[in-house]
Amino acid sequence: MFISFAWIFLFGMLLSSIFQKLKLPGLVGMMIAGVILGPYVLDIIDGQVLKISDELRQFALVVILTRAGLSLDIKELKKVGRPALLMCFVPACFEILGVIIIGPTLLGLSILESAVLGAVLAAVSPAVIVPRMLKLMKEGYGVKQGIPQMIMAGASVDDVFVIVMFTAFTSLLKSGSMDVLDFVRVPISIVVGIITGLIVGYLLVKLCKCFHLRDSWKVLIMLSISFILLEVQEVIQMYVPMSSLLAIMAMGLAMHQYYPSLANRLEVRYSRLWSGAEILLFVLVGTKIDISYLEIIGFAVILVLAFGLMFRMVGVMLCLVKTPLKKNERLFTMIAYAPKATVQAAIGALPLSMGLACGEVVLAVSILSILLTAPIGAFLIDRTYKTLLIK
Repeated sequence: MFISFAWIFLFGMLLSSIFQKLKLPGLVGMMIAGVILGPYVLDIIDGQVLKISDELRQFALVVILTRAGLSLDIKELKKVGRPALLMCFVPACFEILGVIIIGPTLLGLSILESAVLGAVLAAVSPAVIVPRMLKLMKEGYGVKQGIPQMIMAGASVDDVFVIVMFTAFTSLLKSGSMDVLDFVRVPISIVVGIITGLIVGYLLVKLCKCFHLRDSWKVLIMLSISFILLEVQEVIQMYVPMSSLLAIMAMGLAMHQYYPSLANRLEVRYSRLWSGAEILLFVLVGTKIDISYLEIIGFAVILVLAFGLMFRMVGVMLCLVKTPLKKNERLFTMIAYAPKATVQAAIGALPLSMGLACGEVVLAVSILSILLTAPIGAFLIDRTYKTLLIK
């Protein structure tokens, strides 16, 4: 198993460095490293590592969302207000609608199968977006207008909404019935997650003020609590839905609110953790990509992906109506809200494993969405923010 981690980190760093030298996002190299090392090409990575790859990817998300929370200010989020709330679900709904409209014509899917495909495609990737928004905040681009804060908050909630929609659509497709409670669970899981995180963060601040602990110990405590929150979500989800990832982000946000000097120090420590977690995350995302399914990708599949993204852009534009953002700032927000990776890698193969007729098409389109939107979206964010945003 340990030799597998050695290959992951060494090969991931090597290809990331090569792509950065080519002025391309390093995550592209990491994903390609995962494809090459994974079970569909060289099959070098130990099966035990692949079995726990979902948990390892979740660890990486914990690191980056905690870091995001430690950098966010509640006052700044309040200034953003309505657009941030709408960004949590409106763009995703528009993308699902776009796929439902065009899926039956181009791919021969039923309306419900198109809805399942749309739900898989509709999630943005916090792993791609959040690090870049944190970079913008550090450099001061778009901060006064609340753009990176709005995008980070929306991307974190967007995934919760989309996964619930995916569950509802697949249940309806399999059984012919849909549980209305699935939709009620969305706002409940968001609210419970945020409140839980704020309470835990407040108690952590009290603990840190009462007892003198090294910052490295505080990081370990926060990581341990984050893992507990992940487990709590699994235990109580049948009774009370809760988004543990939102709780983890809210925990960091509470610490920034009540103890900003500590939050700033811990954010630096988490940024160092992210340098390793990022490699682990994107290489493992790459291992999920079965390149054999790329054979069924044709122009129609690319057109469906593009059509869905176009509808997504319209959704983002509607979220920004009656805001003081300029045209170039709105354009950047649309670009930044396009990359996909982590959710598609996690759920793209589920319809196929469920035995749904649309499974192969959904998997192929989800793979294509990762290969195209993650690198292109990251590249466009990195190349346009200095031009489109105000420092």
